[in-house]
Amino acid sequence: MFEEFTDDEPVAAGATLFDVALVERLLQETAAKGKAVSYSELLLILGYRFTRPKMRALCKVLDEVDRRAALRGEPELAVLVVREGDGLPGQGWWVGRRDYAGPWTSSEAQAFLSKIQRKTFTFWKRRAKDKA
Repeated sequence: MFEEFTDDEPVAAGATLFDVALVERLLQETAAKGKAVSYSELLLILGYRFTRPKMRALCKVLDEVDRRAALRGEPELAVLVVREGDGLPGQGWWVGRRDYAGPWTSSEAQAFLSKIQRKTFTFWKRRAKDKA
C-alpha cells in the first residue's frame, strides 16, 4: 500500500514509517505536551530524512491514524503535523475536510487549525493526567 511513496534510499530504521501504532503513540505524546510537530521533525524521529516521497507516505499513515482515532471517538492527531514554514498542515489535510472551505494559507486557516489543535491537546493532556 505504501511502497509507491518510498524511494530506493536504504534506511536503517526499516519499516518504522509504516508503523501506524508507533506514529499514533508519538502523536498522542506530542499532543499531551501541547505541541505540534513538523513533517520533517516527525520523519527524523522515525529515523528518516525528509524527502517528498517519504512525506507522502507519512501522510497516508496519518490518514490511518485519524481513521482509527475517529473509530475510538478520539480527536484527530494529523492536525498536529504541520509545515515548518507556516505551521499549517499540507494540502492533503485540507482537501479531505468537510468542515472548512476557506483558503488553506491564511489567518482564517490558522484560527481553524488552532481550534482543532486545542481540542486534541486538551483531550490528550487529560488522558495523560488520568494515567499518572
